[in-house]
Amino acid sequence: MNLEKSKKRIVKKAKMGFQGYPEISIAYFGRSNDRADEVVLTFVADEGVQAMEERFKSESDAREDEAIQSAIVKMIERSEAKTVVMTDGIQLMP
Repeated sequence: MNLEKSKKRIVKKAKMGFQGYPEISIAYFGRSNDRADEVVLTFVADEGVQAMEERFKSESDAREDEAIQSAIVKMIERSEAKTVVMTDGIQLMP
């Protein structure tokens, strides 16, 4: 899937706000504010259920990695996530 198309689909879903469960949270992590080295997806099937986590690492900026962004879209679709939450910016890694 095209990188820009994937990114737009993720952002569009995130802008919808809380729509119920299942829920996927997306957080980007990096050593600086301008490059995400890792993406962490957290999946919660229902309220009170333990979350499952999936990590993707990238040699380049994960936000611009077509394979990672396409995988995120596929995970949202396959899990039938009603809610997508994205953290703003990049969380700094120690």
